[in-house]
Amino acid sequence: MLSNQLHNGMETAKLLWSRIPSSEDGEVDGVSMLRTGNGNTAESLDYEVIENQAYRYEQAQRGKLYVGYQVVVKWFLALLIGIGTGLAAVFINISVENFAGWKFSLTFSIIQRSYFAGFVIYVLINLVLVFSSVYIVTHFAPAAAGSGIPEIKGYLNGLDIPGILLFRTLIGKIFGSIGSVGGGLALGKEGPLVHTGACIASLLGQGGSTKYHLSLRWLQVFKSDRDRRDLVTCGCAAGVAAAFRAPVGGVLFALEEVTSWWRSQLMWRVFFTSAVVAVVVRTAMGWCKSGKCGHFGSGGFIIWDTSDGQEDYSFGELLPMAVIGVIGGLLGALFNQLTLHITYWRRNYLHKNGNRVKIIEACLISVITSAISFGLPLLRKCNPCPESDPECPRPPGMYGNYVNFYCGKDKEYNDLATIFFNTQDDAIRNLFSAKTIHEFSAQSLLTFLVMFYTLAVVTFGTAVPAGQFVPGIMIGSTYGRLVGMFVVNFYKKPNVEEGTYALLGAASFLGGSMRMTVSLCVIMVEITNNLKLLPLIMLVLLISKAVGDAFNEGLYEQQARLRGIPLLESRPKYQMRNMKAKEACGNQKVVSFPRIVKVADVVSILQSNIHNGFPVIDHTRNGETLVIGLVLRSHLLVLLQSKVDFQHSPLPCDPTGVSKSIRHNFSEFVKPVSSKGISIEDIHLSSDDLEMYIDLAPFLNPSPYVVPEDMSLTKVYNLFRQLGLRHIFVVPRASRVVGLITRKDLLIEDSEDSANVELQSTSVRGHRQYRMISRNVDVERPLLNGLLVQDHMPG
Repeated sequence: MLSNQLHNGMETAKLLWSRIPSSEDGEVDGVSMLRTGNGNTAESLDYEVIENQAYRYEQAQRGKLYVGYQVVVKWFLALLIGIGTGLAAVFINISVENFAGWKFSLTFSIIQRSYFAGFVIYVLINLVLVFSSVYIVTHFAPAAAGSGIPEIKGYLNGLDIPGILLFRTLIGKIFGSIGSVGGGLALGKEGPLVHTGACIASLLGQGGSTKYHLSLRWLQVFKSDRDRRDLVTCGCAAGVAAAFRAPVGGVLFALEEVTSWWRSQLMWRVFFTSAVVAVVVRTAMGWCKSGKCGHFGSGGFIIWDTSDGQEDYSFGELLPMAVIGVIGGLLGALFNQLTLHITYWRRNYLHKNGNRVKIIEACLISVITSAISFGLPLLRKCNPCPESDPECPRPPGMYGNYVNFYCGKDKEYNDLATIFFNTQDDAIRNLFSAKTIHEFSAQSLLTFLVMFYTLAVVTFGTAVPAGQFVPGIMIGSTYGRLVGMFVVNFYKKPNVEEGTYALLGAASFLGGSMRMTVSLCVIMVEITNNLKLLPLIMLVLLISKAVGDAFNEGLYEQQARLRGIPLLESRPKYQMRNMKAKEACGNQKVVSFPRIVKVADVVSILQSNIHNGFPVIDHTRNGETLVIGLVLRSHLLVLLQSKVDFQHSPLPCDPTGVSKSIRHNFSEFVKPVSSKGISIEDIHLSSDDLEMYIDLAPFLNPSPYVVPEDMSLTKVYNLFRQLGLRHIFVVPRASRVVGLITRKDLLIEDSEDSANVELQSTSVRGHRQYRMISRNVDVERPLLNGLLVQDHMPG
């Protein structure tokens, strides 16, 4: 009772916190959700293996040599994904650093003569970069807007979202990220790099892009949604590994945040891909250190080395560190809620006015951001340089602390310009820096926190590629450093470093906003190169996530829900415990096909409804109706388009279906990843064709997953999600049992002949209706009560 009351109270708090209208429009920033006629469903991917006659014939023709070839190609594709993602990350970082370096160098040289002229040049350069980014997105690659992580998470969850993995999306993501990040907006390039890695993996998996004539036939081996899912998972991990130089963090990010299905073989390939990315990035950085990459140098890739920071901590410091976790959870939850409301308003009102409004909005935010980052430091007084740093001051945009900006004396620096009038990577490095206790004043940090937090909320959701990792680190490290200043003044200990608290603040805000724990903890350790802080990072992450979960969902889950992406989360909803499978089906009428069906009937059913799977029924000699399998809509469309399986007789001409399997290659039934596939409007049939018949037996899936109608919906949910299913048959309670399989029945030695192995199942003796089960036994299926698909999951 107490647990139920606590759960109900939490649900009530969440409802009061997130009272926002539900989504009805399926298009966000040009990304169209594939919806049904009533606007509440999305098409799923076929992760389940369709074991029809074409598939079995193709598997029978493949020998051990072909299986070995597939394994080699999988590892080779993992290598190419790592190399491609690493090179894309290097290109983006070199471009951003050079644009930022040229911008700050030019601005600093001009402000020596006129601050107003320098301000105009600074605003114009940022405006041109942001305009190029938003123009590429709105006119060339609409799916490249945003971070792309909610869309990739939906894809790996089993949803087909058109446009997110195209070649033009990849191009738009790369060049759009360069413009938006180089233009000084309050966003990062790390989220888009995850999307970039997924696009590279998908394109390599399908052998390139046929539209742009960049395809290789020898790479077109894996055409099923299941194989593409594994490759996209490798791409996501590679993107994180490239963004943060954190290969282990990339593997854990793919496991914890984006994937819904995992296996040990995939773990090896994902780990290998991340390791390749790390090698590529390190090689590129070593090459650039010789000065061949322009302004790209030690300030390029994200790596904030805090190994020379605080060595130890006292028990009394745990309290302010816990406070940092609470602050991160509160500010992270507030950030999620504010961005949710603003994104909802943008999508339903502002962005419906066309691309011109999107461009004007992004340019206006660019001008405001430039004015704030240039103007606010002018209002602060400069501080004298510490005697311990002989390199103080430094010009804006240069790697290091103590930036000289609008200072009357040579040996002075502007603490607000050190973090505002700088690249985000260098600003974070300054906030994390050790042995700089009195570098920033509390007024400057508080001013920066309020303004940058506001800019990050407003900028999120514009029509440009945008990540939230680095802005989150900026926000968290600012209030973390504020808490660190209080601890230094309160404890009066020489070993307390403000930079350590800035690091903990960054971790707490990311945990409170994105709700990641394990992967984020490892990423923070890898990018700071300080393993001693691991227990403290774990502490603040656990606290911030717990506080944030009390108010709303994580950032990616909320944005996915707002975009109309129906994710199946890791846990079923609480109310499912009291629901049965039959209740989830509702009062829907099951649309089915007989085994021998008239072509006109197939066309009529496909035109009259939008279902993607249909049960196929047949009649026994005793007149009983049996479900013999499931046929997909996409497979029916292939049969209608080819016409080679049409027959004049309404009788099965070949009961075994062996001869029919030779007429089709299994790859013909696979939907292309870069298009929506065939639609019923694309098929043209004559009146004679409509009078013919099709035998569906060779093309259906004879072994779909079946659950009894009174099974708990919680069990159905877990089965559906963990196996990556698209359909589940709901049937009445079975009248008899043909066998019972236990663990030992599935333990078959490799040396045994699998064709002759009889599974030694446990059965109930003494009843005639029970018998032993073998591999080749057919289980009779009762008539369907319903067909459960992903969209019937409540919540």
